Amino acid sequence: MADFKFANSLAEVPGKPSLPEEFTITASPSTDIWSKPPSVERFNAPILYKSVPLTTFERARASFSANWTHQYEQGGLILVLNYANGSRKWVKTGIELTHGKPHLSTATKDRWADWSLYPVTLEGDGTTTIEMIRDQEDTLWIYHVKDGQKYPLREITWVFEKGVAVTDFWVGVFAAKPSSEPGDLVVKFSSVVIDVSQ
Repeated sequence: MADFKFANSLAEVPGKPSLPEEFTITASPSTDIWSKPPSVERFNAPILYKSVPLTTFERARASFSANWTHQYEQGGLILVLNYANGSRKWVKTGIELTHGKPHLSTATKDRWADWSLYPVTLEGDGTTTIEMIRDQEDTLWIYHVKDGQKYPLREITWVFEKGVAVTDFWVGVFAAKPSSEPGDLVVKFSSVVIDVSQ
């Protein structure tokens, strides 16, 4: 598998060639991954990713925490599908601060983005674990992992669509701070796992 790389960041990749057990990603103000008609296309948040063949993806998992302070601050797992014509689709999932509280958040972009939220209570140091799994029917499932149990958050059916030419498939983690409020968002990640078939 290829080494990790940063998109939308000049930061040094932590722990080359493999990631350390713990590391951080820093997002500056006015960074986001979002798409909304008629013309909003934002893709400037830092992403630490590995390119893998789409057909080999099996699972991604990460634990993460942050001092969520400003509206729409977010971090977690991300998949990005890049196409030969320069277009892209993506799936991001993790924690996002909205309505004054952190929520389990998933947003996906096919033609435009959609967004779903689920209430969550952050305990202890606030660490949250999210997992993405490709099932036997080529569906992507997203789970919140807590106390050894997996709780389903979202089913996404189009990611592994046959006959679509994905030229570069990214699997990784991200942080974003859409607000223009001063100060960076620092998201602490640990136990990142990416599994692919041989």
